[in-house]
Amino acid sequence: MTRKDIGLATRRAVLGEAHVARAQAATTAFDAPFQDLITEGAWGRVWTSEAISRRERSMLTIALLAALGHDEELAMHCRATARTGASAEDVREALMHVAIYAGVPAANRALKIAKAVFAEMATETDNAKGGDHDKG
Repeated sequence: MTRKDIGLATRRAVLGEAHVARAQAATTAFDAPFQDLITEGAWGRVWTSEAISRRERSMLTIALLAALGHDEELAMHCRATARTGASAEDVREALMHVAIYAGVPAANRALKIAKAVFAEMATETDNAKGGDHDKG
């Protein structure tokens, strides 16, 4: 397998097939080299390293994205925790670290984003299970 093949498989495992399919469908000749770069570098090299777990890598990524104010990517990686093994509590702890080392405003914004994503994920899970019809 090529680094790109390995990266694509890892990207699918972490972000989900639907997300990767949307990204691939939106790729044009203009941004194809960029997509190759992130697929081979981020996903085919960094995310496939066995030096730390995907759970740990997920927490690091969320903390960095929060600290840098990359809200859209932060939401995407909060959603990916369903596949990386990082819990909502793990994310909260990572964002507490952000508050101390990168600033309270960055952590506050990130906490709002994470809360919204986790609430949406809970609703999706509840809907997939048929909802709770016994609430009366």
